[in-house]
Amino acid sequence: MSNTTSAEASSASLSARQQAIVAIAALAASGDIGRLHVALDRALDAGLPINEAKEVLVQVYAYAGFPRSLNALGQLMKVVDARRQKGIRDEEGPLPSLPAPTGAALLATGTVNQTRLSGAPVVGPLFDFAPAIDAFLKSHLFGDIFERDNLDWPSRELATVAMLASLAGAESQLQSHMRIAMNVGVAASQLDELALVLAEHVGAESAQRATAARSAR
Repeated sequence: MSNTTSAEASSASLSARQQAIVAIAALAASGDIGRLHVALDRALDAGLPINEAKEVLVQVYAYAGFPRSLNALGQLMKVVDARRQKGIRDEEGPLPSLPAPTGAALLATGTVNQTRLSGAPVVGPLFDFAPAIDAFLKSHLFGDIFERDNLDWPSRELATVAMLASLAGAESQLQSHMRIAMNVGVAASQLDELALVLAEHVGAESAQRATAARSAR
């Protein structure tokens, strides 16, 4: 699986798998464990492989913190175990094909990935003021996470937009990732549909943030 636009992501509407990613990403980031349990069960029924669900929930740490990522992964483990006890054998899905680079190579890789995602080098006074956060973004988020190729970039961006829409106060980042999502092949109609998925499975406030961010573009 390559970190490029997938045929699925270029379609006009969200697939059942993509809708599942949106729901579990948003509920995990908001910490709604009760509804996350139901959404994870539904996601596996929709054919989302276990390792792709893991990738989405690991990525939550970059936007909502380790506690919510760990809690969500624990919930996934419970759901998978319960389904196995019922005799359901869900698709595992592939693991990343290559080990992540380390050290200076990781920073260089993350910088390239960030530039490709954003469409241009990411610079600004904030990163001059706090260069550590620039290094962390490039190395950890766009290096360690986005270099893992068992979840494609359109899927990662759908998850990111859903996470940010579930968090009050992240409107600026949400608008940025709406643009990034389209840069990697997510259709405008899919982002509009994402808001509908949030309204149905997460809540009106998350849906309103997503709709407002689309309008602000």
